[in-house]
Amino acid sequence: MEKRVTMAVVSTDGNPVAPTGPRTAADVVTPALIARLTRDVIGTGRASTRTPLTGEPLAELPESSPADVTAAFRRARDAQEAWAATPVARRAEVLLRFHDLVLDAQDEVLDLIQVETGKTRLHAHEEIQGALGTARHYGRRAAAYLKPRRHRGVVPMLTRVVELRRAKGVVGQIVPWNYPLALAVGDALPAFAAGNAVVTKPDTQTALTVLWARERLVEAGLPEGVWQIVLGDGPVVGGAVIAHADHVTFTGSTATGRLVAKQAADRLVGVSLELGGKNALLVLEDADLDRAAEGAVRACFTSAGQLCESVERLYVHESVADAFLDRFLARTKALSLGSGLGYGAHIGSLAGPRQLEAVTRHVDEAVAKGATVLAGGHHRPDVGPYFYEPTVLDGVQPSMAVYGEETFGPVVSVYRFADEGEALALANATSYGLNSSVWGRDTRRAGILAGRLRTGSVNVNEAYAAAYGSVQAPHGGMGDSGLGRRNGAEGILRYTEAQTVATQRLIPLGPSRGMDDASYAALMSRVLGAMKTFRLR
Repeated sequence: MEKRVTMAVVSTDGNPVAPTGPRTAADVVTPALIARLTRDVIGTGRASTRTPLTGEPLAELPESSPADVTAAFRRARDAQEAWAATPVARRAEVLLRFHDLVLDAQDEVLDLIQVETGKTRLHAHEEIQGALGTARHYGRRAAAYLKPRRHRGVVPMLTRVVELRRAKGVVGQIVPWNYPLALAVGDALPAFAAGNAVVTKPDTQTALTVLWARERLVEAGLPEGVWQIVLGDGPVVGGAVIAHADHVTFTGSTATGRLVAKQAADRLVGVSLELGGKNALLVLEDADLDRAAEGAVRACFTSAGQLCESVERLYVHESVADAFLDRFLARTKALSLGSGLGYGAHIGSLAGPRQLEAVTRHVDEAVAKGATVLAGGHHRPDVGPYFYEPTVLDGVQPSMAVYGEETFGPVVSVYRFADEGEALALANATSYGLNSSVWGRDTRRAGILAGRLRTGSVNVNEAYAAAYGSVQAPHGGMGDSGLGRRNGAEGILRYTEAQTVATQRLIPLGPSRGMDDASYAALMSRVLGAMKTFRLR
């Protein structure tokens, strides 16, 4: 692949273009790297990938069959029992060593994330931040989350009750293409800390990033058999993963999430699902408009809008709408597009032709039905095959697909509201409920409003990272945006079975020798009354 150095170019009718620099995808993904990362993948077929940055071939990878998935689960089960018997403190140490290894070698994985996803380097670095936040949290807190817990027994002082946490076994993980490092690691690390093995099916397009993370974990001390990775088409390989797993974690579309949940339900295994969203950002009349505009740019256009938490609906109080839009549109039009492997560009590529088609269809249909493009609205093949300008639409109506469907691209629609009641009704008028954002100087008032939004996370005076990055707090969706939570206690306990061990002392929980049934019932009735009187729980 020919090396190129491109100077910054400003488009006469669109967003500027950032320099590309001398390095290309071929400099990053070499035959030696592919061989090294895929050496443990069980796969009898072959699959090819291309980089979204240029559309050029990137890697040829092993492709797994259902039989290969079965073999991967067999390997994982063989390794899991010994791993679960390893003290939790030693399992947690692996996560902390992984943290440092990734931090030291971050440039290599940043390159991989860029060439596989097409995102900018700064947005790729968000994956580093998310992955290492998870590693650090569970490396420090896993033992506390998993420790045995005493509970009051049925007869105080005579019934000793302990709650234990046992690993599920082998977790099946299906990871999408948009955040391959952060999502793979974010779900796998707590599973490992809890004593599970994991079989992961990443999207083939971004498999090298996930395989790189596995290599670092093995280097940190994770037994090789504990993390197995299989590659292939979702309907074939993903279905096989669900068919063998003791718990399933899936991040992806709501439609596919329903199918995953049904298949898991047939086997009576648990699922954790983070699904789609149509996230809203509210700008209140007392908002700091410069700060809100800056935050809205991050909320709408990070990773070219290919982020589950991305905002696709902007609701602005009518008294400040014009002033806010002046600031927001100026910032949006100044964002540079870039395909270079380095810092500097603001907006990267869409993931491929399917995403480009979805974004183009939503924008073109909205314009054909009367919406106005305030910024962007153009495919930019001069930058790369799948680049699309950050786009702001006004006048969007319910009859337009972009109004209610998730776009998953750099497109946001603007709406004005007269009072907070109207803003709440508009923001909540969706079956999705993943993330939302509220901007106002009176943070107490904004916080009260946040509590009335029907989303799993709400950020006040921030786009999405404040909630998502706070790994001690649970994160997930309501409604069509998912089931379960990652992060915090729920993020690790979902990978365990609670086991209650109760030891009874001195007296049995039944009639003692010589006591008839009526006498025992009368005694227990008096005990129940006394427990209520003394406020025992």
